[in-house]
Amino acid sequence: MSARPFLPVAAPSLAGNERAYVLECLDSTWISSSGRYIEAFEAAFARFCGVSHAVAVNNGTAALHLALTALGIGPGDEVIVPDLTYIASVNAVTYCGAKPIFVDCVPLTLNLDPSLVAARITPRTKAIIPVHLYGHPVDMDPILDLAARHGLIVVEDAAEAHGATYRERPVGSFGACAAFSFYGNKIITTGEGGMVVTDDAELATRLRLYRGQGVDPQRRYIHPVVGFNYRMTNIAAAIGLGQLERIETILAARRQVAAWYAERLAGINGLRLLGTEPWAVPVPWLVTVLLTAGGARERDAIMAALLAEGIDSRPVFYPIHNQLPYQENIHYPVAETWSARGLNLPTFEGLTQADVTTVCATLRRAVAELGAS
Repeated sequence: MSARPFLPVAAPSLAGNERAYVLECLDSTWISSSGRYIEAFEAAFARFCGVSHAVAVNNGTAALHLALTALGIGPGDEVIVPDLTYIASVNAVTYCGAKPIFVDCVPLTLNLDPSLVAARITPRTKAIIPVHLYGHPVDMDPILDLAARHGLIVVEDAAEAHGATYRERPVGSFGACAAFSFYGNKIITTGEGGMVVTDDAELATRLRLYRGQGVDPQRRYIHPVVGFNYRMTNIAAAIGLGQLERIETILAARRQVAAWYAERLAGINGLRLLGTEPWAVPVPWLVTVLLTAGGARERDAIMAALLAEGIDSRPVFYPIHNQLPYQENIHYPVAETWSARGLNLPTFEGLTQADVTTVCATLRRAVAELGAS
């Protein structure tokens, strides 16, 4: 193992008012699910997404589950989801008693392929969840058109895409609502946390009802629905507000890191970066590289070579249809091929140009050695 400091895939930057705001929570004793930072964080995040309402929750998976529940998704319903995504996107559907229906991805961005969605719609289909994977927006126009023609609900999973835009509009502002994650490796973090955003005032009211154990806001201890304890703490919201105040700085730093990677990885035979569509301005959640040949064995060998030099990496998400709870005898060839060939590189605000140079030099050597073997 190299003596160089270990480079993780992700690390939060808490360089703003996060500490001061958390200490204010402690001094005031408002540390649970009430306090001024919750409303302040919700209002600021709604403005950031260009919507009217934001409802803070305790994690991104809860945000998705809360959204689907408030929209009436339940047993007997089908929800179209990408086959290549983090499993939370699919688990939230299952929590509701609905059935996830998988769709393959496009090779350039690994996002849901809109041209394949229509063939998966049945009389049971109730909703579509486009996932803005690795910070690149899904092509939303054809999905919204299909949804309008078939009377379907669109719920954006924007867990990895804070600040990305599609045709000059921020992700999270297209569907009935959108879910974000603030896990420690996300663009901004609250440690654990999530948010549902929407322009629908009635939906926002239902989201708040279900978020807090279903308690009637006018009558304490009266519960008209079966709700959940999905509330965010004031401390988490304080961290989130401090993060959000710096988000343009965070995004600029991540874009600089992505630009360094693009410059240093250019021209490596057998390797390409995840692509960008002309109508999108993605955010670099995790810089993703793809082998143009081979499969998981070669990808894993490269990850091992990086780790030997103190550089962490991650494989691209595995296709959901290969996960034990969701196995099915249908092939999704694009997801299968590019999932096996992809890996995520260290991507966070604190990376230096020298760090990126080291990662790229190690990656270049590993790819060359793989080609020579």
